[in-house]
Amino acid sequence: MVVMARLSRAERPDLVFEEEDLPYEEEIMRNQFSVKCWLRYIEFKQGASKPRLNQLYERALKLLPCSYKLWYRYLKARRAQVKHRCVTDPAYEDVNNCHERAFVFMHKMPRLWLDYCQFLMDQGRVTHTRRTFDRALRALPITQHSRIWPLYLRFLRSHPLPETAVRGYRRFLKLSPESAEEYIEYLKSSDRLDEAAQRLATVVNDERFVSKAGKSNYQLWHELCDLISQNPDKVQSLNVDAIIRGGLTRFTDQLGKLWCSLADYYIRSGHFEKARDVYEEAIRTVMTVRDFTQVFDSYAQFEESMIAAKMETASELGREEEDDVDLELRLARFEQLISRRPLLLNSVLLRQNPHHVHEWHKRVALHQGRPREIINTYTEAVQTVDPFKATGKPHTLWVAFAKFYEDNGQLDDARVILEKATKVNFKQVDDLASVWCQCGELELRHENYDEALRLLRKATALPARRAEYFDGSEPVQNRVYKSLKVWSMLADLEESLGTFQSTKAVYDRILDLRIATPQIVINYAMFLEEHKYFEESFKAYERGISLFKWPNVSDIWSTYLTKFIARYGGRKLERARDLFEQALDGCPPKYAKTLYLLYAQLEEEWGLARHAMAVYERATRAVEPAQQYDMFNIYIKRAAEIYGVTHTRSIYQKAIEGLGGRPQCMCLRFADMECKLGEIDRARAIYSFCSQICDPRTTGAFWQTWKDFEVRHGNEDTIKEMLRIRRSVQATYNTQVNFMASQMLKVSGSATGTVSDLAPGQSGMDDMKLLEQRAEQLAAEAERDQPPRAQSKILFVRSDASREELAELAQQVNPEEIQLGEDEDEDEMDLEPNEVRLEQQSVPAAVFGSLKED
Repeated sequence: MVVMARLSRAERPDLVFEEEDLPYEEEIMRNQFSVKCWLRYIEFKQGASKPRLNQLYERALKLLPCSYKLWYRYLKARRAQVKHRCVTDPAYEDVNNCHERAFVFMHKMPRLWLDYCQFLMDQGRVTHTRRTFDRALRALPITQHSRIWPLYLRFLRSHPLPETAVRGYRRFLKLSPESAEEYIEYLKSSDRLDEAAQRLATVVNDERFVSKAGKSNYQLWHELCDLISQNPDKVQSLNVDAIIRGGLTRFTDQLGKLWCSLADYYIRSGHFEKARDVYEEAIRTVMTVRDFTQVFDSYAQFEESMIAAKMETASELGREEEDDVDLELRLARFEQLISRRPLLLNSVLLRQNPHHVHEWHKRVALHQGRPREIINTYTEAVQTVDPFKATGKPHTLWVAFAKFYEDNGQLDDARVILEKATKVNFKQVDDLASVWCQCGELELRHENYDEALRLLRKATALPARRAEYFDGSEPVQNRVYKSLKVWSMLADLEESLGTFQSTKAVYDRILDLRIATPQIVINYAMFLEEHKYFEESFKAYERGISLFKWPNVSDIWSTYLTKFIARYGGRKLERARDLFEQALDGCPPKYAKTLYLLYAQLEEEWGLARHAMAVYERATRAVEPAQQYDMFNIYIKRAAEIYGVTHTRSIYQKAIEGLGGRPQCMCLRFADMECKLGEIDRARAIYSFCSQICDPRTTGAFWQTWKDFEVRHGNEDTIKEMLRIRRSVQATYNTQVNFMASQMLKVSGSATGTVSDLAPGQSGMDDMKLLEQRAEQLAAEAERDQPPRAQSKILFVRSDASREELAELAQQVNPEEIQLGEDEDEDEMDLEPNEVRLEQQSVPAAVFGSLKED
């Protein structure tokens, strides 16, 4: 049962409480200024009616008016009580008044201001809300304004009141100037583009401005240009031309977009001729192909749109296109623009590098058929290109310029241009030399031979101040007298047009200046030889040899020696020998073979045979290792032809000792020669000697050859001896520790390692023992994997052979030949050293002859 009681306090006779409230009331009476006591009481009464709860809050706030906790909870509860009511309900006004009473004491609390402003925004009271925001900003310290402004700006943007919002944003930017981009976006959305452009211009001019969106200064410039160029009728307070041109000087790497923006501004403003002037200025000043492409494409699109607009207007008015002069003018202007594109692009490349020779030549080609423009282009090119900065050959511009006048019949003008070219300070001597050669060729083409000779003699004359050819501090005019190109052309002209003495003087001068090449020396000698001055030609060779070293002198020596032998043969043999010895002194092995063969040929034809053999022997030691085998073959062949085959035995021995990589080939040839001579024992000894350096696993051809030899010429004992030697050699190679270790490591899949790696964990075992075990294992695996093959045995003459069989044997090429199977050596290797596997056969009757009993 609920007991209601009334307090005996005279000041509050309307307070009514329940029996459950008595403990809290008593506690409050004891601690009426304790916030905790009131909060516990309020928490207990949360389920009570709204008036009772509000009454309790009022009692608490009357005693504790400066308690933020009480005010916050109270205001929150009052807002919740009217949440679902109509905004015109008088209860809203009561809640507003309650907030106003709270701000008497809590005006420094931003949270309460924010809640109140949001509450007013929900009520839709615009003026009251705006004034409340202003009161909050005035009441709170400046450090707390950043909490109020986001909600304030959201409130301003939520209503179509641009003037109010603009004024609010202006105040906000004084506190936070870095938020200018937000203001600009709002101005764009509210169609206040003039102020947006002004604010954006202020931002891009402020070097300290940092974009919150991470935009660069160029991106902001680009936005400004787009804004003012696309809205010329709405942006009136800014000088658009000055702004965009300022960007052109500031952002030189993005000129194309800025030029297009400026032209777009004039197009939208209706100033079409001004826009066309801007495009023309742009394509004449841009420095990159990318910018040029952007401007040109925009320019072409503009002209197309102008033509389309004019055609549409003409069709609406009912006039024909051919009668419209303006339309024809626009079409002609557009066609001219398209035809000018290659030339305009070439101008861009030349602005990038005005010293690019190839681009100047391309520019001349673009003016094909217009002589005046070609002359102007060549004139501008030769005046612009700096030879020390040029890319390409700058002299080709002068030569092409002169050739243009020559092709048009103005020979004197061509001579004047080439004469001026000879005075240009080129970077390379070769450029000036080419100009002098072109001067001579010009005269030759017009059959002015004396003038050509005069010009080239003038070019090669000694200057007043001599200089080294590669001395870059001296002008090229002082160094051209050492140019081989000019001297070569002069020599050719002297040979064709001059006298013998003048030509000889030119060649002597080339040799004196030490600028000759081996070909020049050979040409000089051939020239003297043609005029029957043989000794003079040999002297020319001698002078050339003194100028060069190996390998450049190789051609001179070869030609010199060939010509000398052809001239004198054996008449001056000692002199020829001296020349060969001089040539071979210091000759590299790469070029020695030809000289030695020529030397040996001389001795064979005109000298002594023993001298020729000595030359061949020297050649086998002097040539490269790769040529030694061929040299020994030549030596052996010539020795056999001169002295006989038997004399080659010593040569074969030297070859076998001297050849490092291919001794078995020479051994096989040596043994084959002995076989042809019938020296079977000698051949067998050679095979036996060579077998010691032939591993059966890698030189199977040698062992097969020896096997065939024994089958043809040997017997059972020699074959056994051959097989024994083979086993011995194979065992020798198998017992080499390093070879076996590498082979087994390779088989086991290890690229590197030691012998101990073959049996890990058995470090105490002998290495040789490990190798032997591994070898036995590999041999067993190889035998197991080997496919079975038919075995053939050695065939001997049988005792019970019939006469027909004997006749068959007699018809064979070699009756003593013993046929062995391919695997006979493998069968023999499986036997013990003292065992011989023989097949029991009866002895043929022919062996006994008349001794056999009937």
